[in-house]
Amino acid sequence: MAVDAQDTLRIDLSEFIEMGMEKSGQAAYERAEINLAENRAESARGQRFLPSIQLNTQHGVIPGVTSDTDLPRNEFYLDPNLSNDWEDWAVFTRAELSAVQPIYTWGAIDNAISAAESAVRASEFEYEAKEAEIMYQYYELYYSYLLAKEMSRLLDDAQSQLNQIERQIRQMQEDGDPDLKEADIFKFEIFEAEFQVQKVEVEQSLRFVERVWSRALNAGDGVVYMPAESFLDPVPFELQDYEYYEEQAMQTRPELRGVESGIEAVERSVEATRAQYLPSLFLGITGSYANTPNRPRQSNPFIINSTNYASAAVGISIRQNLNFSGTKRSVERAQIEHRRMHDLKDALSDGVVLDLNEKYREAVIAETKLHQTEKALTTARNWVRHEQLNYDIGFGDVEDLTDAIRQELETRLELKQNVFDLNKRVAELYKSSGMPILQLSVN
Repeated sequence: MAVDAQDTLRIDLSEFIEMGMEKSGQAAYERAEINLAENRAESARGQRFLPSIQLNTQHGVIPGVTSDTDLPRNEFYLDPNLSNDWEDWAVFTRAELSAVQPIYTWGAIDNAISAAESAVRASEFEYEAKEAEIMYQYYELYYSYLLAKEMSRLLDDAQSQLNQIERQIRQMQEDGDPDLKEADIFKFEIFEAEFQVQKVEVEQSLRFVERVWSRALNAGDGVVYMPAESFLDPVPFELQDYEYYEEQAMQTRPELRGVESGIEAVERSVEATRAQYLPSLFLGITGSYANTPNRPRQSNPFIINSTNYASAAVGISIRQNLNFSGTKRSVERAQIEHRRMHDLKDALSDGVVLDLNEKYREAVIAETKLHQTEKALTTARNWVRHEQLNYDIGFGDVEDLTDAIRQELETRLELKQNVFDLNKRVAELYKSSGMPILQLSVN
């Protein structure tokens, strides 16, 4: 990134895309999908160790107890006339802990975890596809700025030529030159009027692109960003055979890789659902503790004082879902989803091939148009020089000179538009074949 002037920074294509992606709300929104998928994967992993563990506590103030007998406090349960002591108050505290640990689930948990992890990879590939689309938008915006600047520069040059012709026409009118026809003057004035309209259109396009740049980069700190390049040139690339791009697409297109991860996720989900047919083995743990200082703990194991006691238990539990028809429907639903994912892969493959064919065709045509326009511009420049030379030595015609200048201007504008179109078509071809468009900035 280079400083061009005070509060003005020039950035190249890769810097522009990087800055845009960092500040893009759409990119941040799409990245959140990965975070959600990772959160679901963490939840699935959490089912492996103590998936259910709960702690409940109760607290309060209760009275003590009093007995008119000589029984020990730990045998107060034997007194049928035991009563509350409303003059003795204490804080009551009770805590209850319960936990369940899976021991064997026939692979249900492991398959659920694998399905969630595959879903994360699918989300990552989906984000890559969205990211490529957003990056292409910034790529197009970058070259739109260069195109607008080039168009403005070309029209400024053409304005100088028109001013020169206008001065020559006025001089011929003053001299009463018989070679000057009224039709030539009318044609020139019409051309000049059309030119001014075109100039305003280009100026407004440039202002529009500048505002969009500022918005895309959130340039609210007084800094003005401009492209590092001053001229719009074709991106450096060499067009390969179609088969090369199709091979790249089949191997690297994130949509295809994402659906493969989706297929893997559904396959694991089918296995996890099928495991519900079989019983699962769990380890259960419970513990409970209560303490109230003014109430005695009872010594009889069959008598529990609910305000002052301690207990714990560990046991094995077998869980079996007896709704086999519901499980069958769940498995069938997962299998249908599995077949749909395979169909989606086939559909995506067909779509990729069709899209790639179209993008390759457009790139070939754009390259050909650019080369032919370059040849046409060479001819137009020779025509202008020829007419200008004839005009200078007194044998030229205003109409012919005006037509030559018009043709050269239109061809120069068309050339820059074709350069812009070629850069777009090449980027679209790269995106369609799964190759990063940033490669076009370093080739």
